[in-house]
Amino acid sequence: MTGTLVFDPLLPLWLIATLGVLLGAGLVLALWRGLSGWGLRALAGAVVLAALMGPVYQQEDRQPLSDIVLMLEDDSASQSLGSRQDQTNRTADALAARLAERPNTELRRIPIPDGEDNSGTRAMTALSEALASEPQGRVAGIFLLSDGRVHDLDRAPALPAPLHLLQSGEDSDWDRRLILKNAPAFAILDEEITMTLRIEDMGATPVPPGSSADLAIAVDGAAPQNFTIPIGEDIDLPITLSHGGRNVLEFSTPGLDGELTDRNNRALVQINGVRDRLSVLLVSGAPHPGGRTWRNLLKSDSSVDLVHFTILRPPEKQDGIPVRELSLIAFPTRELFLEKIDDFDLIIFDRYKRRGILPAIYLENVRNYIEGGGAVLIAAGPDFASADSLFRSPLEAIVPARPTARVVGQPFRPKVTDLGTRHPVTAGLDREHDGPWGHWLRQVEITGETGDVVMTGAEDRALLVLDRVGEGRVALLASDHAWLWNRGYEGGGPQLELLRRLAHWMMKEPELEEEALWAEANGQTMRIIRRSLEAEVPPLTLTTPSGDLHELTLKEVSPGRFETLFDGPEIGLYRLANGDLDAVIGLGPAAPVEFERTIASNAELAPLIDSMQGGTAAMADGLPRLRDVREGRPAAGRGWLGLTPRDAYQTLSVTQTPLLPHWLVLALFASFMLLGWLREGRR
Repeated sequence: MTGTLVFDPLLPLWLIATLGVLLGAGLVLALWRGLSGWGLRALAGAVVLAALMGPVYQQEDRQPLSDIVLMLEDDSASQSLGSRQDQTNRTADALAARLAERPNTELRRIPIPDGEDNSGTRAMTALSEALASEPQGRVAGIFLLSDGRVHDLDRAPALPAPLHLLQSGEDSDWDRRLILKNAPAFAILDEEITMTLRIEDMGATPVPPGSSADLAIAVDGAAPQNFTIPIGEDIDLPITLSHGGRNVLEFSTPGLDGELTDRNNRALVQINGVRDRLSVLLVSGAPHPGGRTWRNLLKSDSSVDLVHFTILRPPEKQDGIPVRELSLIAFPTRELFLEKIDDFDLIIFDRYKRRGILPAIYLENVRNYIEGGGAVLIAAGPDFASADSLFRSPLEAIVPARPTARVVGQPFRPKVTDLGTRHPVTAGLDREHDGPWGHWLRQVEITGETGDVVMTGAEDRALLVLDRVGEGRVALLASDHAWLWNRGYEGGGPQLELLRRLAHWMMKEPELEEEALWAEANGQTMRIIRRSLEAEVPPLTLTTPSGDLHELTLKEVSPGRFETLFDGPEIGLYRLANGDLDAVIGLGPAAPVEFERTIASNAELAPLIDSMQGGTAAMADGLPRLRDVREGRPAAGRGWLGLTPRDAYQTLSVTQTPLLPHWLVLALFASFMLLGWLREGRR
């Protein structure tokens, strides 16, 4: 039970103060005039002012509350290094026992696991949540049992009590890590990029200054190349990507005896290789609406450099008009088809027929270009069925179908074949356009298809045929009426998507390969994807970073697409193999953030610890003594750490007794006023 004097004014304080000033002024006037009885009247005024202040004697029945001590125990991955976990467990148990002996004290033990998505040790997040659930006025101290490597200092809360770090680790700890800087997510094929690499020793390293270390570099899981580089120096490493799509580069240096961990001796980088510019040569045999469709499509792609020539007048036409008045520039046939043909990623012959403009030797060079890895697309019109057809040239050996000399002139709706529903060029085209597709009005009849027929037209005859010749690719579109879709005829169709996919498949874009294997990572889970034209695919073999083999069954989720999910048991490089295809994927970072800096240190936490005059003690030196210190005083010293007793309490009941009841105020006021009147001699 405690008693205090409190005031409950009956009027605003400014009004009471004004009355007090008036009372004082009256007293000064009475003294100046020499009036008698002024003292008694002053006492009467003071009684009124005191009554207006409402003095109350308040008694509280209080129940003392215990102090709360927070103990945060770091259970993150870096605590598994060396003997840190054992040190932390012993220290935590010893500190809990020491606090249990302290009277009027409660302990809160708070574990700190690894943060999600490789976010490291979230100690400040855990501390903020713990403080939010406890009364701030009861927290007497905070102990953090950790190696000091905290990754969320930006979320540090305002501390109500001293923070002490009990630091794990040994003075003799040392570690080597591999650092890879400025690794890009994308890089242009055949252009050199530079990454900066560094091998660094930390802590009490036994390796003498100026030493070197071995470095191995492996690309896409192939046999590594070995180098020797100096320790502690930045090395500029030139890299040139050899293929499009994802390139997985693995850098590693061997672990040494005595270092804390070899988890940070490896760096895994995944770079997507893209082409800078795609060069396309479009040769139109005659002006027609379909030529504008091809031109608009290719010009709309900022990554395509287009060279377009249209034969405005055939050489056999003799009308007396000078050639210079019909041509914008001369057709550089020799330069394009002999000297620079290999500079093009794709050549499109749009309704082109033999007219003597391209001699047979040039067309023979086009065939060699295809077999060497080039791509040719033939958009066939009626000329393809004539005696001057491109088929009847040196290109006959590589064209995937033979014209029958018949041109079907009836309306038809293009249809995707069963094979086409599995081929990435035509798969899902029905979802790219709302409603039925419009009719085309003309098709060249072809037969003897040697490639993949992915679309059919009139009389269910082949309309679009795709084939591979040597290292190159050839496509034959047996109609020149795709432009009708572009004009919206009968509702149109997915012409832009079809022609875009077709052009990019010809240019060997990785995402349009019909036989492909890849994986996509999401945390520790990978989605393995296999695309194939076959109805079934064999089981997939997966090799983990530690060499364990897993056989997985792939399930068809859509025509030509097979998938499965796999939860990786560890972080690192996984190898996938299915039939003749193989791929690699890096699951998670090769060096997680917990292993980037492994030497225990209090440098990052020091400003936060110093803000409340806390301290740091090494677990290896034993548990320091605990002392009680007043708030605002230093809370750490040699061999001891301080707690601030809070003396918190809970009020059970409150009793208030007025010191000046109304009857007493009236009696005192009347008495003083009467005595003052008598003193002045008035009877």
